[in-house]
Amino acid sequence: MMNVDVYDTHVRTVEGNLLHFDIMLPSDEGNRAIYYANQWLLSIGRIPEKITRENCRYRHTETATPEIRKRIREHGYFVIQMEGCPAYYYY
Repeated sequence: MMNVDVYDTHVRTVEGNLLHFDIMLPSDEGNRAIYYANQWLLSIGRIPEKITRENCRYRHTETATPEIRKRIREHGYFVIQMEGCPAYYYY
């Protein structure tokens, strides 16, 4: 079983688009949430204006599903896309 911390993230890109997504990562790596948010955005071709603790906030801890555990083992994090995010990018 793996517990993950969920960080509610709202980021404006340099193009002016607002993206809302959750970053999920192992509970002992919360200090890397901003780093992983940047990594994911760059991997999908989006450049953030700035990500801070104010727009990437800890929300809660939950038990990871098998799919989330798999993605975290592969990439170090998992993203749940919400508003403004391009579809079908899974990490």
